[in-house]
Amino acid sequence: MRLVIIGGGILGTAHAMAAIRRGHEVVHLERELEARGASVRDFGSVRVSGRSAAELDLVLRSRLLWEEIGGRVPGVGFRPAGSLILVRTPEELAVAEAAAAGPEAEVRGFELLDPETARVVNPALRGEFLAGLHCSTDAVVEPRQALPALRAYLTATGRYTFHSGTEARDVTDTGSGARTRDDQGRVFDADLVLVCPGAVRTGLTSELAGALPVRRVRMQMMQTAALGEPLTTAVADGDTFRYHPGFAGPEVEVLNREQSQTASAAEHRMQLLCVQRLHGGLTIGDSREHAEPFAFDVDEAPYEHLTSVTEELLGRKLPPVVRRWAGVYSQSMDPGVPVLRARADQHILVITGAGDHGLTLGPAFGEETADLLEL
Repeated sequence: MRLVIIGGGILGTAHAMAAIRRGHEVVHLERELEARGASVRDFGSVRVSGRSAAELDLVLRSRLLWEEIGGRVPGVGFRPAGSLILVRTPEELAVAEAAAAGPEAEVRGFELLDPETARVVNPALRGEFLAGLHCSTDAVVEPRQALPALRAYLTATGRYTFHSGTEARDVTDTGSGARTRDDQGRVFDADLVLVCPGAVRTGLTSELAGALPVRRVRMQMMQTAALGEPLTTAVADGDTFRYHPGFAGPEVEVLNREQSQTASAAEHRMQLLCVQRLHGGLTIGDSREHAEPFAFDVDEAPYEHLTSVTEELLGRKLPPVVRRWAGVYSQSMDPGVPVLRARADQHILVITGAGDHGLTLGPAFGEETADLLEL
């Protein structure tokens, strides 16, 4: 079977991987000249820790697929680094204790560590905290190099062709398949077209699928120069518990009721996630903004908050910040539907809404779609 996949982000690439894995041929179209990094928004984090119980089987499947991909494609930079959520108050500690004692603790790899043990796991943590919730199943890939590495791997199969700087303008069902026309007048015929538009909701996406139940979310992030020492795990703060459904329960309700976030953190729906890149720098975030239209510039207050929290946990000054940026993703409005699959016609499928877990769940979404389509 021949597929055309529109959209060169992680979701489109994951679907290409699934199709190639099953012996099919893929033509992959991306409108940008250089396809964006693989969910830089979530810093390459493959996160089992905070996903909902309903998603747990899917996320564990995806985690295994990422490990397999990392073995076949070393350039993605897969490493089973794990994560530590560092808690600094009794309310946060209660949530961590409940998670470590919960029925899913073993499969998620949860273990509550005292400060001394947490520093054995991650010696760069020299700040003050009460405990660390360790998740050994969390992992990391390199977001800026993962997609180029995956495309090179797919190209080597002889059944994959990638076109960048080409925008799909029209997709029509031909009865026996689908035809795609791009902005250069080229025509691509296929048995099936998968449209993975990322954060784009207008243009071709709306023409094919209409108004979808997704919302766009804007996040601010930054990256530092090399830390000068290993940060052996991803690091998060207790605000993570507020925003990830895997921790939901009475302890989180108490946390939200009894412990206010700082004004800046509450305004920007902030939680700390800090991940070290292979070059030694740290990617740090993030904030969440839902009200469109989004500003074109970035706000300094979230960076000040993230810097302060990271320095408190590391017990040292951060290296200089070398870049700041904002990113936008589309998120399904239904928490029970982690990705939307809208059939525009018999041979055309629009796939979107994966949100900030597009990287984590991408490989599983690709395999799930292939199963549904009986590829």
